[in-house]
Amino acid sequence: MEAKLDVIDLFLRLLSTKSITPNDGGLLEYIRDYLSDFEAIWVNKGGVKNLFLTKKFSEGKHLCFAGHVDVVPAGDGWSTNPFVPMIEDGYIYGRGTQDMKSGVASFVQACRDIDEFNGRLSILLTSDEEGDGTYGTQIVLRKLKELDLLPDYCIIAEPTCEEFFGDAIKIGRRGSINGYIKLKGEQGHAAYPEKSVNPIHNIAPILKDIAGHNFDNGDSNFAPSKLVITDIRAGMGVTNVTPSELKMMFNVRNSTKTTKESIKKYIDSVFNGLDYELELQQSSYPFLTNRNSLIISELKKIIQEVTDIEPKLSTAGGTSDGRHIAPYGIEVVEFGVINDKIHAINERTTIKEVETLYKIFVKILERL
Repeated sequence: MEAKLDVIDLFLRLLSTKSITPNDGGLLEYIRDYLSDFEAIWVNKGGVKNLFLTKKFSEGKHLCFAGHVDVVPAGDGWSTNPFVPMIEDGYIYGRGTQDMKSGVASFVQACRDIDEFNGRLSILLTSDEEGDGTYGTQIVLRKLKELDLLPDYCIIAEPTCEEFFGDAIKIGRRGSINGYIKLKGEQGHAAYPEKSVNPIHNIAPILKDIAGHNFDNGDSNFAPSKLVITDIRAGMGVTNVTPSELKMMFNVRNSTKTTKESIKKYIDSVFNGLDYELELQQSSYPFLTNRNSLIISELKKIIQEVTDIEPKLSTAGGTSDGRHIAPYGIEVVEFGVINDKIHAINERTTIKEVETLYKIFVKILERL
C-alpha cells in the first residue's frame, strides 16, 4: 500500500502528473495502489483506461464517488508550469485544480480514511471525460450492470460552486442537442440578384424567429431550452458573387420539456417553403434527481453545517458524466469546488476549499 498522505499532499501528487485526455499518466494505477484494500476492476477499451474500486463494509447502501483524472490541454500564457503545482497566498495553481483533481483527491482521501461504512463504497474513475467519452464512464456502467454492482447513489465531485464554496449542488443537468442546417440557393452575380437565389437574404427575415428562441418556459428545476446559434457561413469571400448555400450551426441545452422532435417541428415551420436540410444530434439527455433524495438531503445538510451556507439545487452549466449514470436508476448529485477557472489559463483553487470538500465527504460517509 502506498504511504498515507493528507488530502493536500495527495492533491499535489495528482496535479504533478500530466494527464491530458485520454492519457491518465499512471494516476489510475497510483490510486489503485493507494486504496489497495479495495477490489479493483479495470474496464479498458479504445486506448482509454477506466478503474472501478469497490469495498463491501456491510449489508446496506451502495455509494459510489465518480470522477475523472484527465484534464484539457493547458494552452499558452500560464504564469507557471501548469503541471508543476504552485502554492501562493492560499491558492494552488495548476491544470486540473478545479476540474477536477480537487474532487478526486478529496473523495479518494475520504475513502482511504474511513474505517466503517453502512454498506458498499466504490469509486469510478475514467481518463476520458474531457474527450468524446465513448470509452469512458458509460462502458464501465455496462460492465457494472453485468456484475450486478450498480450503485444506489453516486456523488460526482465536479466543480459546482459559483461564488462561494458551498453555494451550489447540481441535482441534474440539461441535455445537449446540436443542429446543422444547410440552406440551399443558386449562385449568381451580385449585379443581377433577380437571377439568383440568395440563401443569406432568405434566412435574414427569419433569424429573429430562431436566434435565442425558447422552446419551453423552463420550470423550478430547469432554465428554458434556448436555441443558441454558434456559426453561420456562406459565400466565396468576394463581393460580386452570391452564395449557392448557407450553413448554420446551433445548440440547444434542453430540459425534459424539449426534445429533438419538438425542435425539428419548429424549424420546419420557420423554414417552410425554403430548400434546406436539417440534421439534429442529441449528444446528451437531461436528467434530474428527486430533490427529496436521501443523498441530496444529507449532502445539503452537511454542507450547511460545515460552511454555514445553504446550497441552492441547480441544473445549470454544461454536461457531465451524470448523463450516463442517471439512466440506470442511480440517484446522482454533484458537488465540488468553485468553478470560475475551469479550463482557463492559471486555473486554481484554494487549500481551504479542498480541505473542506474532504471534510464534507468524510461526514457523508459517516452518516449514510
